[in-house]
Amino acid sequence: MTDASKREQLLAVYDDQLRGTSGSADVPTSMDGPVIRVEYPNRGFVSYRTVDGLDSAGIDALIARQRDYFAAKGQSVEWKLRGHDQPADLPDRLRAAGFEPEEQETVLVAESADIVERLRGRDVVDGITIHLVSDRADFERIAVMESTVWNDDWSWLTDDLVRRHAAGTDVYVAEADGQVVSAAWAVYKKGTEFTGLWGGSTLAEWRGKGIYKALVAVRAARAVELGYKYLHVDASDDSSPILQRLGFLAVTTTTPYVHKPA
Repeated sequence: MTDASKREQLLAVYDDQLRGTSGSADVPTSMDGPVIRVEYPNRGFVSYRTVDGLDSAGIDALIARQRDYFAAKGQSVEWKLRGHDQPADLPDRLRAAGFEPEEQETVLVAESADIVERLRGRDVVDGITIHLVSDRADFERIAVMESTVWNDDWSWLTDDLVRRHAAGTDVYVAEADGQVVSAAWAVYKKGTEFTGLWGGSTLAEWRGKGIYKALVAVRAARAVELGYKYLHVDASDDSSPILQRLGFLAVTTTTPYVHKPA
């Protein structure tokens, strides 16, 4: 099978299984026509499979309702746009409603077993211990590491990881002499064949040593063990080339369009 055919196949599975789902089973959701509104504690999120069947006025009204629903709560809301979404002028319609685009990422998909085979023997790095964590204290250590990486306050991540772990997410740390130097987590999409790979940030002085690849290898092996056939990543421009060299295929893009209330 050619890469083009494989991409088409993986995109179809991605659309069928991951589009139009909340992405989280532990927060309130509600339906509005073709979209699912997800109500995270501090923000809203809009997911959908397609808006086919709505005319122009219907699409504009749908967008406005999501904006107004969360604005009434004093919250921002993210409309997650994929690069192959129709109609083609959907980005213009979102902007017209006051949504602003943030950084585009590449949606990458691979078969879990293929990644395990490609990374066989790469799940160990000299001087690094990779293991699962479940305690709040460990999540706090991850938040401190992320704050250093991004030179910003990521203390909010502690509560986010507590919530994610309670919902079944596996959280891994990579440590050197007791210091967290990298962390990543795996989100198992119940009712689908997909595991989402998140995180992977690494302290600057520890980059280029294979830690990121090792975290991918460990999570891919766990996905296979649990019976999840596919891996998917919304990858930054930094991560995308690395993952594509490992065998992931780019199937589309994703851009957060965000409305922030006045």
